[in-house]
Amino acid sequence: MIDVHQHLWPAEFVDRLRARTTPPYLSGWTLHTSGEQPYDVDPAAHAVDKRVALELDAGTSLAAVSLSSPLGIEQLGDAALLDAWHVGAAALPSPFRAWASVDLREPDLSGLAGLFADGFLGVQLPAHVLGTPDAWAEIAPVLAVAEQADKPVLVHPGIAGAGNAGQIGADQLPGWWAPVVDYVNQLQSAWWAWHAYDGRGSFPSLRVCFVAAAGLAPVHHERLAARGGRLGTIDPRLFVDTSSYGPQGIDAVARVLGIDQVVHGTDRPYAGVTELRQGEAATAVIRYDNPHRLLFGTSPPRNDPDRLGFGRGAPAY
Repeated sequence: MIDVHQHLWPAEFVDRLRARTTPPYLSGWTLHTSGEQPYDVDPAAHAVDKRVALELDAGTSLAAVSLSSPLGIEQLGDAALLDAWHVGAAALPSPFRAWASVDLREPDLSGLAGLFADGFLGVQLPAHVLGTPDAWAEIAPVLAVAEQADKPVLVHPGIAGAGNAGQIGADQLPGWWAPVVDYVNQLQSAWWAWHAYDGRGSFPSLRVCFVAAAGLAPVHHERLAARGGRLGTIDPRLFVDTSSYGPQGIDAVARVLGIDQVVHGTDRPYAGVTELRQGEAATAVIRYDNPHRLLFGTSPPRNDPDRLGFGRGAPAY
């Protein structure tokens, strides 16, 4: 089993968050951000030995961890914090590997290429900065580096309050508001903006994955057609992950995009493996074949022992 979407904070990253005095920062294990209420982090969720044991028990051969984009680190200009993420993430033991991130104020394109060469799986971008066609055009140099290196892009929700709820104070909203409303708005906007930008026309070989089923944006393609738009053919290099959704949501998305474009992602430690009730063959495709194509650009051998066991065994990458 390959999980394309997890979060695990290395010790170096935790130390730098605690060294900060303005959001985002950690006070003990309480996380303070600019767009959400203080959040009490479970220390066990970021204990590397416990997480390794959890993944081995689940049969995970590769777990791709990424920077927590809702913290807004990509736009802080705090190079030490971003460096702490990359140094700590690169040192995580198997089955963990990591997505790279970039300083969006001044992307270090050669540095990103270096991270790819050092084994980072791809680059994560926050959805709140990708909500218009022009926004995708502005980030095109980063996309070009990923495409040239044959590495994928992961689109993940960014800073809460950057969407429609921006004028409402975090203390006036329930704790579930940001992930259920704001994150979904961001993902849907980024999805539609990618299509309006004609991302595939600009980057024909770039693999892109939207987490959380792109906020179920694909389900709205019927409305797109009703208003004069057009989805076009199925895009084999455009993926969505399953995080936070179950059988109803994923079945609806798969009916639009096809089962081959759905990849297993949990968003652990905030959620876990969900049984999608798609049958054994489809489960193998979602949990192994499709994530393999997203991350590495090729399908795994049909007799791959990790595939046959839904991931049991050590990764061979």
